[in-house]
Amino acid sequence: MELKLNIGYQELVELIKQLPANQIKRLKTELALIEKDHPTEDGGSDFQEFLSKGPVMKEEQYQVFLSNRKYFNAWRKK
Repeated sequence: MELKLNIGYQELVELIKQLPANQIKRLKTELALIEKDHPTEDGGSDFQEFLSKGPVMKEEQYQVFLSNRKYFNAWRKK
């Protein structure tokens, strides 16, 4: 048996709002799984992957950065 409904996006949102909180959480989990199987085509995931492969500061470099920022902020206020 197959049932197909033709409802609009806003109608779907209104139906979801009527669900109890625990079912909304289950729906969010299932939607996240579906999204992993069907990645968006806007290129967002490619950009996120690009950023995750970029350079990262080491702790020593970060401490130097914080120190320099402190000195630049003091110099700017003079």
